[in-house]
Amino acid sequence: MFNWEGISEFVAVAETESFTQAAKRLGISTAQVSRQVSALETRLATKLFHRTTRKVSVTEAGQVYFQHCRQVLDGLEEAERAITNLQSTPRGRLKITAPVTYGERTLAPLINDFITKYPELEVQLNLTNLRVDLIDEGYDLAIRLGQLEDSTMMAKRLGKRTHYVCAAPSYLSTYGIPHSLSELEQHNCLLGTLDYWRFQDKGKAVNIRVRGNLNCNSGRALVDAAVKAIGITHLPDYYVLPYLESGELVSILEQHRPFDDGIWAVYPQNRHLSPKVRILIEHLTEQLK
Repeated sequence: MFNWEGISEFVAVAETESFTQAAKRLGISTAQVSRQVSALETRLATKLFHRTTRKVSVTEAGQVYFQHCRQVLDGLEEAERAITNLQSTPRGRLKITAPVTYGERTLAPLINDFITKYPELEVQLNLTNLRVDLIDEGYDLAIRLGQLEDSTMMAKRLGKRTHYVCAAPSYLSTYGIPHSLSELEQHNCLLGTLDYWRFQDKGKAVNIRVRGNLNCNSGRALVDAAVKAIGITHLPDYYVLPYLESGELVSILEQHRPFDDGIWAVYPQNRHLSPKVRILIEHLTEQLK
């Protein structure tokens, strides 16, 4: 079994270049530091320090040993922090941003459940479709949907969202049901922020340009237009599922339904993720399964 005796004392002396300062850092006597380092040198059969009455310096062998010991101690400190964080109760301020509709319909109720469980938290939830700068604006966490842009942020996939192409039964009875992607050009397609829709064809992702007499950046407005038989819409599940379940909308082109994309927790790149953020991410991951 590995003998840990003298390691902390050796590292402290190497970093302070002083037995006295190392003793102060560790809260023990200088004599004890000297004994532990001498015993370590004896055990290794290697001189770790050059000692004079005025100066202590690390030998070449000591430098090599120091680099390895420092990594070991860093690992131990990391392990202790991990255990401490695991046992910590989330408390304090937590600033989160998320898209508006997804935040209102799905995320906010889950965060409210989290607050109920951890009442010492103070949560600021900002629902916006604008891309905010997490670091400059002091956010702990962002919930983002779809394809992530290249970023220096860390990201964890919480779940997935499914897109549906759907229309009202009365629209389909009047204009017919499209059975292929090429037939969409014959239909009134209700457009969002893009002038194309994503599909899959023979296992590959494809973009199909579509046209229609309504272009709106609100998913709710597009759902309302589809329910009123104005045209066909292409939207994520959290907009259309209630209407599909009620029969007000019908899913079409299911064989070409686009690949599911991600729901992501994005947070600044930190070596040590705070307990409140980590536990919230775990809570959301579990709930969004």
